[in-house]
This record gives sequence, structure tokens and C-alpha cells, in this order.
Amino acid sequence: MKLLSVATALALAATACNGSGKESDAASRTPNSAGGLDGFYKQKPSWKDCGGGFQCATAEVPLDYAKPSGQRVGIHLIRLPAKDKASRIGSLFTNPGGPGGSGIDFVRQAAGSFGADLRRRFDIVGFDPRGVGTSDPVRCNTGPQLDQFFAADSSPDDQAETNAFAAQSKAFADNCKAKASAELPYVGTLNAARDMDVLRAALGDQKLTYYGASYGTYLGAFYAEQFPGNVRALVLDGAVDPKASSTGLLVEQAKGFETAFRAFATDCVKSASCPLGTSTDAALAKLDSFLAQVDKQPLTNSRDSRKVTESLAVMGIATALYLREYWPVLRQALTQAVQKSDGTLLLTLADQMVERKPDGSYSNQTDANMAVNCVDKPNPSSLAEYGKAAAEAKKTSPRFGPFVVWGGLPCVYWPVQTKQQPAAVTAKGAKPIVVIGTLRDPATPYKWAQSLASQLSSGVLLTLDGDGHTAYLQGNACITKATDSYLVNATPPKDGTVCR
Repeated sequence: MKLLSVATALALAATACNGSGKESDAASRTPNSAGGLDGFYKQKPSWKDCGGGFQCATAEVPLDYAKPSGQRVGIHLIRLPAKDKASRIGSLFTNPGGPGGSGIDFVRQAAGSFGADLRRRFDIVGFDPRGVGTSDPVRCNTGPQLDQFFAADSSPDDQAETNAFAAQSKAFADNCKAKASAELPYVGTLNAARDMDVLRAALGDQKLTYYGASYGTYLGAFYAEQFPGNVRALVLDGAVDPKASSTGLLVEQAKGFETAFRAFATDCVKSASCPLGTSTDAALAKLDSFLAQVDKQPLTNSRDSRKVTESLAVMGIATALYLREYWPVLRQALTQAVQKSDGTLLLTLADQMVERKPDGSYSNQTDANMAVNCVDKPNPSSLAEYGKAAAEAKKTSPRFGPFVVWGGLPCVYWPVQTKQQPAAVTAKGAKPIVVIGTLRDPATPYKWAQSLASQLSSGVLLTLDGDGHTAYLQGNACITKATDSYLVNATPPKDGTVCR
């Protein structure tokens, strides 16, 4: 699970679908039909201690699977070895989402939180997908350029504001064309899924055992679509709907944030310290007036010289909706902002989402996120089409819709486009695949989990009646037991099981 950005990954945290032109051409054939891949599948990564009980290694994959003898990409891996070597099953591959989330960082931070049975019987494995983190990362924009992009008004009220944000979005795309054009056609999900099969073989696993969160569900689903016979057990938590268009996903995702904020507001007004009022409707109205005021007069912050614009304020609010445990922080941030015009805590939350460091630099999460999403689906060809989608989103998500939809605008100007249309993922012939959905998930609406589970020929739906983004690792005993049992025994829970 990763916290991404409103201006980009709020819209894109769960987005992913089919591949770029070069990528989709290469991947449309039977995955291992192209010659010259044996060496990649038979490689044996050299593991070295990298602190904290972890081991690290690098494996190589072809940049272009249609030309395996050409340029190579180094995929960096990390693992926490199984505690019980005698009963070890194999590797549990993981992906935390994004796209753009570092699988290496995720395993360092979260591997110890996996269930005791999993820790005992699996090596917990993470990797930075191609273009991400330490695996030949896509880097396009400087810290100051990203500061400017995120602060820009991504909820334009008139044509002048629309044109201004379009200029920012085009600059983003142009920077990536100038600095990463050779890599951009190959960073999408189809190739990342092929990479994962190479890694599976390189680590000595006959079948893949996998936990993917958010965007990681799409990566896992596309793995199963390409390699159904190599599936042992896949958990897809916080699912993405592969059938939806790029803007269709954004519109639906905006509804998820609206639902999540309403749930937060309903909880907040039960407290006398809630800064938004004493009823849910009053809280929503108060937020509307607050954001309208910030749009006119950005907030100050005590950390640096940046102004907290409406876009940054919404980003901060959205960040806190990913986890119910963040709700007290959000209440504090809104109290600070509404009552004192101080946006420091909202800005801190926003910076967390986009991985901005105290020195003003960023990880490559944002660049990678945009690079993958822009080649994974066909994009609208004009500013006007995006405007229509934003207007549609505003009807059902007045507080988040425009920000979510306009955040994907750089893809209109992206130097690499695909003609391959979104389609259902069936993974015919795969072993049972467990799809987990959370009823009030802000970033990946529950209906996406329902859709993906129904598309997969062996899909099994597991539901959490709860709040926050994704379900596993959130402490729900029912979800933990069902997930761990399935990953260890490859026996899924009953389809339609609901945990509360």
C-alpha cells in the first residue's frame, strides 16, 4: 500500500491497464514464445546481507521482450528469509501499489507485520519494478518543478485556470520526453508482469505466491492473465477494475474519496472538538466553504516558504483518508487550518503522499506513477475531453472529483500512447485467486473488487466491512486469518465471505 498524490496519484493510485504500443506488441504473443529468454529464467541472483535480517540482490530482465539480446534492466530485490527452513514453501512476492511504490521499502517496513504462518514458511520478497525506486528509475522533474506542479490549481474554475494547469501538465510530459524517452515505452504493467515471472523462476519457485495491494492487484491480475498455469495463490487487495477506461477509473475513484470523507465527517461531528460542525451535512458545507476560501487565499505553513494552495489542502485531506487511524490527525489538521489559517499539518500530510523529503527533493514515485499510467491505457486526446470527465466527476464527487480527474492530464501530452483498449481479465485456467475489497475504501472503490472477482474465471471475493485503503495488514483478525490460510494452504475462503 502506498500513499500517492492528488495531483497525480490520487487519480492514479489504483490505475492500471493494458500496455504501450511497443510493450503491448511484444506481450501479445505467448509469454515465453520469444527466443533468448532462457538465460533470464535460469539466472541465480546473488543474495547479500543488507541489514536488519534482510538480504538484497539484483536480477536482470530485457528492456524490450521482443529483443531479449538488447538492453537490460536491473531489477532490485529484497527478502526476509523464512523463519523455518524445514517447512519453507517458497517466496511470497509482494507489491505495495502505486504504480511507483517501492517494493523494497515496503518489505523493509511491513514484512514483520505479515502473519506468523507466512513469516515462518515464506521468504517475504519485495522488488522495485522497472522504472521505480532503484530499478533504473524514471526521473523527469526536479524538486522545484514538482513543488510547482502539485501547488498548481488542479480544480480550475475558468478557461484561464484550465489553460494554466494544462501548461503545467504539458511541461511535466515534456520533461519526461526529454529525460526518459528511451525508457518510457517499456515501463508499463505488461512488462512488469513478465518481469515478475522471470523473478519467480530466478528465485526457484515453480509457481507464484503473491500479495498485491492497490495497483499491485492489477499487476497480479495481468500476471495471471499471461501466466495462468504459473499461479499458486494470488491475493489482490484493494482491487482495480481492468475494464474501466482511464477517465472512467478516475471518476469512480473520486466517488470513493467522497464516500470516505463522508464517513470521516460522520465520525468527526460526534466529538465536541470537531472543527467542521455538529452534523455530517454541516461538516460537508464547512469543508466546501473552507476550500473555496483557500482557493482565493492559500494558507501559510511554519515549515518553509510554500503556500498551501487548495490543491495541496485537498491532497493532505485525501492522504489521511487512506487509513482510519489517520482520522484524528486529519481532525487536528483541519482544526489548525480552519480555525488558525495554518496549513502546516495538511502540507505535511500532502508531502507524505508524494514522498517529498525535508530538503525539497522527491523520490521518483511521482515520475514513475505517471510514466506507468500514461502507457497503460488509451488517454483522451484533448483538453476538452478531460474537461467533460472532470465535470462528470464533480456531479458525484464535488469535493474531490475535479482534482482526481485533472490530475491525469499530463497523459494527454505523453510521448508514448497505446491503442490497446481496456478489457476484462479472466486468467482462464488459473488456480483460485482471492480478491479483497473494503466497503469504504477511498482509493479503490468496492465495486472494483466485485468487478475483478467476477471477471477472473477463478476469482473469489473476500470483503471487509470497514474504512481505509486495502484490508490486509490493517489488523482485522478475520481478514488476516482468511488471507494467511489461503497463502499457506492454497485453499481460498468461501466466495462472498464478509469480515466486520
